[in-house]
Amino acid sequence: MTTASQSWEAPAPALSVRQVLALERVLAGEPEVVAGAGLLDRPVRWVHVAEAADVGVMLSGGEMVLTTGVLLAGDEDKQAEYVRSMHRAEASAVVLGLGRAFPSPPDVMRRVAERCGLPLVVLHRPSPFAQLTEEVQSRLVRRKFAAVSLSEAVRTELTALITAGAPLQRLLDEVARHSGCPVVVANLAHRVLGTAGERPAVDDVLRDWERVARQAGGGEGDGWIRAELGGRGERWGRIVLCGYRGDTATGSLLADRAAEALVLHRMLGGTTDCSWEEQSAQSLLTDLVSGVVPARQLLPRARAAGLPVNRRTFVPLVVSGLTPSGLDRVLRLLGLSGIVAELTDGTSAVLLSLARDQDADALTAHFAARLRTEGPAPAVVAAAGARTAFDDVPAGLREARHVADAVAGSTAALDLPAVVRLRDVHLRGLVRLLRDDPEVQSFAERELDGLLAEPDEDLLSVLRTYLATGRNKSRTAQLHHVSRPALYRRLEAIQARLGVDLDDFEQAASVHIALLAHDAQQQ
Repeated sequence: MTTASQSWEAPAPALSVRQVLALERVLAGEPEVVAGAGLLDRPVRWVHVAEAADVGVMLSGGEMVLTTGVLLAGDEDKQAEYVRSMHRAEASAVVLGLGRAFPSPPDVMRRVAERCGLPLVVLHRPSPFAQLTEEVQSRLVRRKFAAVSLSEAVRTELTALITAGAPLQRLLDEVARHSGCPVVVANLAHRVLGTAGERPAVDDVLRDWERVARQAGGGEGDGWIRAELGGRGERWGRIVLCGYRGDTATGSLLADRAAEALVLHRMLGGTTDCSWEEQSAQSLLTDLVSGVVPARQLLPRARAAGLPVNRRTFVPLVVSGLTPSGLDRVLRLLGLSGIVAELTDGTSAVLLSLARDQDADALTAHFAARLRTEGPAPAVVAAAGARTAFDDVPAGLREARHVADAVAGSTAALDLPAVVRLRDVHLRGLVRLLRDDPEVQSFAERELDGLLAEPDEDLLSVLRTYLATGRNKSRTAQLHHVSRPALYRRLEAIQARLGVDLDDFEQAASVHIALLAHDAQQQ
């Protein structure tokens, strides 16, 4: 069984006319190309020895036909028609052995072959056609066998990866390694769901993906090999080998094996509950948030993923309380363009793409208002300022994530605006930024030592609410469902354990900052 560490190489392309003419057995016949010299890279699928004038009707294309022309001698019309019939049958070349029938290259055949674009080769010395045929056929069979062997090896390897629970990207990486070219998986609307291969080459393919994907034929000669993805009579996507440099037959085998594996992977659900579309968006947004890859380099991927990027306004959001599928559904319902990806459990990034003449703030507020009615609890929408340059999107996503992080778990969440921005998080946002600082951690431990040494979650919760509501005793009692006297007893216990007076603004502020820092460090 093939292991992932083994390196496979695609078999050499099928023999071309030029390669056949370079074989020793052919060189012994002193071949001379008398027509179609610019077409010698045509592939040779098979070799036939045929003397019949009407042999063209029995060909299926790609054959190199060997003949002495004995039945054509003396009849120029037959010679011209013979060449035309070879052209109609899409023969790769005609090789004419000079001898009694044609002691020199026939001018009529040469002229017609040149006009038709059919390579015509003459052999000046006698050459055993049987031996030449045997030599070429054996080489072609070996190449065919190598292609089939590679196909089966790829099938075995991809099946093993699926059985081991490998993600979609791992499968695509293997397909790209075997094919030696960029690999793209797209849905029927040409939206890219996954890519693999050398990054610069992949970016070149994606730069104008939709137009190129619609125009590229995928037929012989263009290097684009396609295989459809689907099952039970329904297609839902395709895999494309982009710029495959081997012969089309081998590329088709590779693409078919890859398609089989991808269909099986999708049927089994892979190792995640995310759809391929969600995985693609997650990969893109994760790279944008991390900033490891410059945004400009991610632009082709964004465009290929279906995100409008030309002359647009981008609004980075981080939403908690709704699943990516729920967010995507609301986007479609409101007719908004954007991509969605889960960042952590319960938190998703959303990148809206709006036309320049649209009101970004109004549409963001409308989107947030709709989200608040979708889940079991109101969704919290954190937003960064709108960006008109894609290069600024990563910073915007990080800002939105910081805002979302700052309000996470806040007891005042119900009082937050529909769209929370950096200006709304105030001190809480600053503390979140500094939470990993050793001095801040030490300060929090020192200030809260009386409650943390012997943890009392009830007292901590009361303190948290009391400070978050601006030391509003009535509101705190209401939120904790206790009477005012019961609340007073809890506050007295808190002050005694901390050794502070919460009626003193500075002491209360110090405890509040310490509690914010403590909570930030726990998340």
